[in-house]
Amino acid sequence: MSSTYLIALGSNRRHHLYGLPGDVVTAAMEECAALGTVTARSPVIATAPIGAAQRRFANAACVIESEFDPPALLAGLKRIEREFGRRSGRRWGDRVLDLDIVLWSGGQYAGRGLAVPHRDFRERPFVLGPAAAIAPRWRDPVSGLSMMQLNARLTRPRSLPR
Repeated sequence: MSSTYLIALGSNRRHHLYGLPGDVVTAAMEECAALGTVTARSPVIATAPIGAAQRRFANAACVIESEFDPPALLAGLKRIEREFGRRSGRRWGDRVLDLDIVLWSGGQYAGRGLAVPHRDFRERPFVLGPAAAIAPRWRDPVSGLSMMQLNARLTRPRSLPR
């Protein structure tokens, strides 16, 4: 049985073959086809570094139809990260490639070092912007809100208190 996944992609380090981070993310979206059928690709956006990272990121999202269950898909994504030169390191540091399962058509999943939906995606405009561009109606199984609604809540201007 096939499942649908929303995958977040990010890079902020140059790759010896693919070049700049934006090109790394584009190449990684193509590599995701090894795990299933990539049915949607967001534009690649530039975002500010967070945490210990020093360089700007390139971020995007893609939708994959796959026969893999969540742990098997995660293993495949980790293999792609390693093939692109990702090494274990500190959280939030600079990286050649980061691939995360954000949502799964099966709803929620917890186990084997994996939680779907991704626990922090609701507070990350670099995930929600690309996700809303390609899957605006896909709903978060926890909050019930769509990617478009979550992105709007996170990015809308807020008025100052009077």
